[in-house]
Amino acid sequence: MFDKYRRVVDYLRISVTDRCNFRCRYCMPPQGKSLHDADESLTYEELLRIIRILGQHGVNKIRLTGGEPLVRRGIVEFIHNIRQINTIKDLAMTTNGSLLGKNRMAERLKQAGLDRVNISIDTVDSADFADITGRGNLDDVLLGLKSALLAGFKPVKINVVVTEKLSDHDIAYFIAQVYQYSVAIRFIEYMPLGPTPISPGKSILMVKQMIEQASSRMLQSEVVMYGNGPARYYRLPKAKGVFGFITPMSDHFCHKCNRLRLTDDGKLKPCLLSNQEVDIKAALRNGCTDQNIYEFCRQALQNKGLKHQLDYNTSEKFSVTRPMFQVGG
Repeated sequence: MFDKYRRVVDYLRISVTDRCNFRCRYCMPPQGKSLHDADESLTYEELLRIIRILGQHGVNKIRLTGGEPLVRRGIVEFIHNIRQINTIKDLAMTTNGSLLGKNRMAERLKQAGLDRVNISIDTVDSADFADITGRGNLDDVLLGLKSALLAGFKPVKINVVVTEKLSDHDIAYFIAQVYQYSVAIRFIEYMPLGPTPISPGKSILMVKQMIEQASSRMLQSEVVMYGNGPARYYRLPKAKGVFGFITPMSDHFCHKCNRLRLTDDGKLKPCLLSNQEVDIKAALRNGCTDQNIYEFCRQALQNKGLKHQLDYNTSEKFSVTRPMFQVGG
């Protein structure tokens, strides 16, 4: 599929739930948020229908997000059913990792056909981790990371939102990980979407300098791509893994955006940082044809802007109607 700027859109990010077992302070509003009733969420059958239709029109990459996708019952079978759609070539998940180490979850996901996982770990200081996540237990997440590596996901990606909590101790831990495992550790610029009690951390340039100073080695540019995202990758000499840097604020990558988003309550969003939505759930539940569904998706793509409007200088003027936990990040 193409948007009106002739960008190829072959990637669908699906939020399967707005529920989460964490309350991350940059993701969930501090005053809390009412959650959808269960019948407001698209069923797995409805999601599979959308995936099949878009798969016939060039979408071949799917990422499952939340909330926390692993809190939705039946997620393993859902992944297995997506894998039966032969047009889908890449199937990934973003998770907080806390449930990956329980009940053989990582192994079951791999056996069901999941290709890759991204795990969010913004700090490895237990107290700071609990502060950022609201209720998260760092030990559970580190067990989930270990389980994902043992299950054979390649590469396992670790997402690090760069907040004020990022420390030299965190950098030392992440350096140790890239020398021990074939992981991709991605530092993501903090996006100030409305008032939150967490502040942005150091710049990406400063994070790179912290890595080089702590390792006493220079980062080397890495041209190999790891998945479908916008990260630019670098490698320390002789390291098994890589570091990635994602810059939605200081150096946006909208000109090559290839994705469309689907919220758990059935709204198509052309951009994470846009309040425009196209309601596809009503059509699904009113007997629409497959062609109708495709036309709704094309309509959403026509609303896809050339670039987002958020930067550090204008963030106070910009607000989103959906918090991050409802669109999957």
